[in-house]
Amino acid sequence: METTSADAMRPAAQGSAQARRVVHRSREARMAGDRMPAAPRAEIGASWDRVLRSGLDPEQPTHSRLLEADEIEHRRRSSALGEVMPLLSDGLTSIADASQQIMVVTDVEGRVLWREGNTGVLRRADDICLAEGAAWSEEITGTNAIGTALAARAPVQVHSAEHFVRSLHGWTCAAAPVRDPRDGRLMGIVDISGPASTFHPTTLALVRSVARLAESEIRVRHLEAVDRLRAVAAPVLSRIGGRAVAVDGHGWTAAVTGMPPVDRLPLPKSLGPGRVWLPSLGMCRVEPLPGGWLVQVADGAMDSPPRRVVLDLSRPRALAVNVVSPVGTWTQRLSPRHAELLYALALHREGRTASELAQDLFGDATRTVTVRAEISRLRRHLAEVLAHRPYRFGEGVEVEVVHPEHPADLLPRSQAPVVEAARRAREGCGGKQAVQSQGPLNRQPEPP
Repeated sequence: METTSADAMRPAAQGSAQARRVVHRSREARMAGDRMPAAPRAEIGASWDRVLRSGLDPEQPTHSRLLEADEIEHRRRSSALGEVMPLLSDGLTSIADASQQIMVVTDVEGRVLWREGNTGVLRRADDICLAEGAAWSEEITGTNAIGTALAARAPVQVHSAEHFVRSLHGWTCAAAPVRDPRDGRLMGIVDISGPASTFHPTTLALVRSVARLAESEIRVRHLEAVDRLRAVAAPVLSRIGGRAVAVDGHGWTAAVTGMPPVDRLPLPKSLGPGRVWLPSLGMCRVEPLPGGWLVQVADGAMDSPPRRVVLDLSRPRALAVNVVSPVGTWTQRLSPRHAELLYALALHREGRTASELAQDLFGDATRTVTVRAEISRLRRHLAEVLAHRPYRFGEGVEVEVVHPEHPADLLPRSQAPVVEAARRAREGCGGKQAVQSQGPLNRQPEPP
């Protein structure tokens, strides 16, 4: 029996020549406002309607302004999808490569953050601007698997003439959203794209399965992180009188004292250290913990005594910052980059702008995006002792820097100008170890 036009619109039939002709005629009719010979699939028809209302030109190219490299890196580091990229690569890249396709991963704005797969297809993808940093939301690129999955919040496959923009008719793509299991928010899109000749109806099921696998991996990592927070918080809570709870950054409870436990504590989007009103608890004092927050219910007066920070750079392979809070002391291991940042702030207690820190770290005052991204990550754990505008240690915070015995061992692999200047200055002083502190602060002279 000959396939009817309606049957040809089904996903399983999309790869046939007849299906492509039917979709093409339906699209042309829809663009002209005429009656379509066959209705497109519901998700495609809804997408065409959205894009037509936006006024997008179906004959326009798909090129968009690419994000700068620093901004791409910032978004990668800020996304939990970066943690599961090895899993996504293992699950999709080899299959995509073998089938003459590529895997693409975007953020919630439809910006391409990663892409991997067949080398030849990657080159072809450059021609349609399916490149790192490009925008693939429906508002920018019309109906496509990435943008339509974002708009519909559901997996979708888009083939050939189902794409709104004509220059994409030689492509096929299947995409699925990935949600954060910790709070249900959308994190981004996983997509497989390739030439239209590579269409296969099972591709969508594959992408959907790998997206669910990524969510499961994030869930496992979240539970492990809560366990680590619990190990840190338990001894702190044992010394606290009154009601208190330790939660991760999404409000999931790790430990509690003096009150009935809850699975999750609703937190404001811009939670920071200090006094804050929480609808479920009332007035509270919030302090940072490694990997989360300590929330104490303000049953009485709650003063905040000065904090003390010890930046330990004495062992190059064990860089750390020790923070003394009202309820105890905790230690945060540091990456070399974060150690450089804190060292620069310890030298310049009056504060540094993003461009000044970029000059301190890279010798390039324009690299402010990278600086802001790294400071943002630091403040997740040190928000109560770090201030901004300009970036600095807060008022009343005592700061001590523990140097290595020999000047050359001060962050030995660092090429940051602020560190190299400090090494030279200490060598000129005979390598004498310097300790800096404030609150009041006894500062050594700043390196030239």
